[in-house]
Amino acid sequence: QVQLVESGGGLVQAGGSLRLSCAASGRTISRNTMGWFRQAPGKERAFIASITWDSRSTNYADSVKGRFTIARDNAKNTVYLEMNSLKPEDTAYYYCAVELWGMGSVRPTEYTFWGQGTQVTVST
Repeated sequence: QVQLVESGGGLVQAGGSLRLSCAASGRTISRNTMGWFRQAPGKERAFIASITWDSRSTNYADSVKGRFTIARDNAKNTVYLEMNSLKPEDTAYYYCAVELWGMGSVRPTEYTFWGQGTQVTVST
């Protein structure tokens, strides 16, 4: 079992930045692909970004490409999501997740362990 705890969310003005963290405990995630997803009220959970265990491959949703950056520190068992140039449409609950067998699927069903999420609100 892996426990994931997201942090770093909050309220920010449009154009601002936030850095989300996802700290894992229970076992190492250093050999797993990690993903970030978000879910806005009334919408399905949507893929944001993924990163392979060795950080060699990253993948981003078109909506965040060029603005968000995913990174990881395996020594700290932590994954990050740097979010810049935030827009009101980025407002959502953000979740990190562990993909046990894949290389960065965009489908939430391919991810096994999930955190509780952190709220990001972007005001105009």
